[in-house]
Amino acid sequence: MDTARYLPPAEAPRRADIDTSTGPLLLEFGTEWCGHCRAARAAVQTATATQPGVRHLRVEDGPGRALGRSFGVKLWPTLVFLRDGTEVARLVRPHDAAPVAQALKALVQG
Repeated sequence: MDTARYLPPAEAPRRADIDTSTGPLLLEFGTEWCGHCRAARAAVQTATATQPGVRHLRVEDGPGRALGRSFGVKLWPTLVFLRDGTEVARLVRPHDAAPVAQALKALVQG
């Protein structure tokens, strides 16, 4: 599942919900206006299309946004790969689909 837009703070999941989630989850932190986020979007979409069983949430980030701060996000986009609420990989500003696809494959294979 790939969300079409970044979830605003009012719609973003709480950290407690992420920590207790089950299965593979990709959190993508960024903003619609970020040039790096726009540049990475096609690569992320290409890679996530190969793993339809991975839940993909795009979360709007910025100063004071609790979820992004709890994950230590400093640059956009930051992709956090989680399995059963535990971070297993992280990519910052991916430029092509290959590293994203590799991280997704490892996430699914466990």
